[in-house]
Amino acid sequence: MTDWVADLLSYIDRSPTPYHAVAESARRLEAAGFRRLLETEAWSFSAGDRFHVVRGDGSLAAVALGDASPISGGFRILGAHTDSPNLRLKPRPDVSGHGYRQLAVEPYGGLLLHTWLDRDLSLAGRVSLRAPPRSVLLDFARPLVRIPNLAIHLSREIKTEGLKLNPQQHAAPIIGLEDSPALAELVATELRAQSLAEVEPKDILAFDLMLYDTQPASVSGSRGEFVHASRLDNLASCHAALSALTTAAEAAAPHLTRVVVLYDHEEIGSRSAHGAAGPFLLDTLERVVTGYKGGEPQGLARALACSMLISVDMAHAVHPNYVDRHEPGHRPVLGAGPVIKVNANQAYASDASSSAFFTSLCAGLDIEPQHFVSRSDLPCGSTIGPISAARVGIRTVDVGNPMLSMHSCREVAGTGDVQPMIDVLRACFETE
Repeated sequence: MTDWVADLLSYIDRSPTPYHAVAESARRLEAAGFRRLLETEAWSFSAGDRFHVVRGDGSLAAVALGDASPISGGFRILGAHTDSPNLRLKPRPDVSGHGYRQLAVEPYGGLLLHTWLDRDLSLAGRVSLRAPPRSVLLDFARPLVRIPNLAIHLSREIKTEGLKLNPQQHAAPIIGLEDSPALAELVATELRAQSLAEVEPKDILAFDLMLYDTQPASVSGSRGEFVHASRLDNLASCHAALSALTTAAEAAAPHLTRVVVLYDHEEIGSRSAHGAAGPFLLDTLERVVTGYKGGEPQGLARALACSMLISVDMAHAVHPNYVDRHEPGHRPVLGAGPVIKVNANQAYASDASSSAFFTSLCAGLDIEPQHFVSRSDLPCGSTIGPISAARVGIRTVDVGNPMLSMHSCREVAGTGDVQPMIDVLRACFETE
């Protein structure tokens, strides 16, 4: 039997950026028999075909067709997102002065900035090159930069006023002394050292590089109850969805077309060509319907009418030091299983019908789902759920495993929640 916790740790460590997460996801899918398709190709399918497609390097959709057209069998879709809050380099990142070389960075998403201080950070992402024009993934994979705290002797006011950080002034990491190489030279040297490309600094046209914590994902607690890792939100859900898809029994629910969609840009509102607010999922589903042999009129609308989407994101576990921040009766606990997330104003897409669907899947496995609702006097975060539901027009439920330290540089989840979520998501693919 697969050790799903160890597998999750490996998946996270191999995915320091959304681009690396998609590359790792594609590797796993191809090992399970999913062929890569290009969006520039004409698609045609037969019963049982399995494929995946990538858009923008950071988003991926994988499809396993059943033995019937999705017009009659419908789609069962699991959605998650590949991005996490972090610090990303500005286009001209080199900053020198006062004896140091630093990097100009910009916060991406709603990160807890103070958690990035005094950590061994590295750089990873994608680099666009000339001659021939191409993009390559790069991971320095070692401690490279650091954002040092200011000594208490120079910030006595922190005791009474707390830590106050300005992301423009206080988040620029140190990468070396003032005579250290510029970023372009450093990147070119690393590309050559890793045999990724024989280039000089002038060959680097652009980049999407971001900081990440080099400390590997780990298990902790007196009985190994906890996972400590970066990017649990939302790589843990990506891992669960992929694991469910690649291990779902072929003979179970043979008529269903099974889909996993992993989006980039959820943390900044999903407004991009390959985010949940874009047409990526709808384009893919439409091409599946029209490319299936023996297609029928009005196929997409008919398929969507009998389909279901489970939006899988992480959920807020009750914090023992801040219990008052949680709604009474809706306080998920680490290790107690999957959470159904509800918001009356549709920050989450769950309703009675879709929640009942997920609850019935849990019941078939003797799992009792937990529930999360924000306090009425606190704003509620959102997910790809309502965005995808509105964009595609499909019944949706928002769920996730509970966690602490959400949007920290390093987050906490429960080891006991990893396999139950995979089991429930697999049941979604195996239950008509």
